[in-house]
Amino acid sequence: MNREQIHEQYEEDEKLREECGVFGIYDFDGNDVASTIYYGLFALQHRGQESCGIAVSDTNGPKGVVKSHKGMGLVNEVFAPEQLSALKGDIGVGHTRYSTAGSSTRENAQPLVLNYVKGTLGLAHNGNLVNAPELRRELEYTGAIFQTTIDSEVIAYHIARERIHTGSVEEAVSRAMDKIKGAYSLIVMSPRKLIGARDPYGFRPLCIGKRDNAYILASETCALDTIGATFVRDVEPGEIVTITPGKGVESDRSHCLPKDQEARCIFEYIYFARPDTHFDGVSVYQARIRSGRFLAMDSPVEADLVVGVPESGNAAALGYSLQSGIPYGTAFVKNGYVGRTFIKPGQSSRESSVRVKLNVLREAVNGKRVIMIDDSIVRGTTSDRIVKMLREAGAREVHMRVSSPPFLHPCYFGTDVPAEDQLIAHNRTVEEVCELIGADSLAYLREERLGEMVEGLGHCTACFTGKYPIAPPTEDIRGSFEK
Repeated sequence: MNREQIHEQYEEDEKLREECGVFGIYDFDGNDVASTIYYGLFALQHRGQESCGIAVSDTNGPKGVVKSHKGMGLVNEVFAPEQLSALKGDIGVGHTRYSTAGSSTRENAQPLVLNYVKGTLGLAHNGNLVNAPELRRELEYTGAIFQTTIDSEVIAYHIARERIHTGSVEEAVSRAMDKIKGAYSLIVMSPRKLIGARDPYGFRPLCIGKRDNAYILASETCALDTIGATFVRDVEPGEIVTITPGKGVESDRSHCLPKDQEARCIFEYIYFARPDTHFDGVSVYQARIRSGRFLAMDSPVEADLVVGVPESGNAAALGYSLQSGIPYGTAFVKNGYVGRTFIKPGQSSRESSVRVKLNVLREAVNGKRVIMIDDSIVRGTTSDRIVKMLREAGAREVHMRVSSPPFLHPCYFGTDVPAEDQLIAHNRTVEEVCELIGADSLAYLREERLGEMVEGLGHCTACFTGKYPIAPPTEDIRGSFEK
């Protein structure tokens, strides 16, 4: 199969998608929180660009009254000043979402607001449940009517049902966690409590912050920096935290696993998280620098310039340069008005889908041997086009280095790694992939380097190794019950 045939088979956009960011705040002084959630979601926009929403409640007002607004688009497109000013309340949750094809609808936007016999729940969720279909069917056979196709609603239903038989919302969350399996970082707003929960494996990040007399829960520490909050700590894998004015932050660690069973998504460090985020005590920026250093140690090549594919390839390229002594430079200009998703041109002008996002600085690469660092190769189409663009700009040689191992298996935990037959590295050697993308040489980060990259933290490598920390579902959940 030649390169043009590969393009015909894998014509979708190359980059991976991670499916959302969550943010919650409880201001014990009674101040309105909607504008703070708005800016927190701005900081988490990279985690999802298709829809977003905010739900707030006044803990001093009528119990169970929730005001919310959500819609399709970016945070600044969905929220105008008049909409934010109408969201009066001192406790609230926010969400920004990415979905896989076919599920990008307003109905699936979050937070979800559920009215039930005990009051109301507002819920924001990041992750994927591997047992969502069976849990959904179980609920449907007992009369549940679903308004969405997302597994977040399955979680909300289970929490609401358990709440009827328990003395507190946090106990209901704990009982729901006994049933749900997979990746989830949750923020739950009840009329008088803000609750955060993280799955026992710790696939997705969740942290606690504080600003004045308000507590914050957020997917990434960069959101705390944006609103001027102080980082308190990470929510531990398997932990439930309950935030109230009377008791501050209370913790339930009954679902926590031994440290050697934790399985953070390694791609939070490689690509998803912003570089200024710290995830479970490890700097994302430093992890990427280390990955570049490891590539230089393990896969050296003579060259004149090291460049990164923006944005997530830049830190790894700097690491490669620091280790190798080869100068680091800028070869690409990125269009700042194009996000991780955009309306792609028709098939006849597929080349434009990359050129709209990136342009090559001819003066930087002309006549040089270039090492190009990117975070991953999924289908291979984008890598092929960027290599071609560098050559057209006059690069004498193009050597590609990748700051992750080859993708060989799909992901079921909130990353849209496609099926095996869509992965360019599946059933191909590195040399064959190199030929398909048109590079002079190609090397990936060695799988055994991942542990060093994240300073020994437990992490998931299933998309590289096929060794899933949880048994994968018997049916493909990624298109129908995704977050």
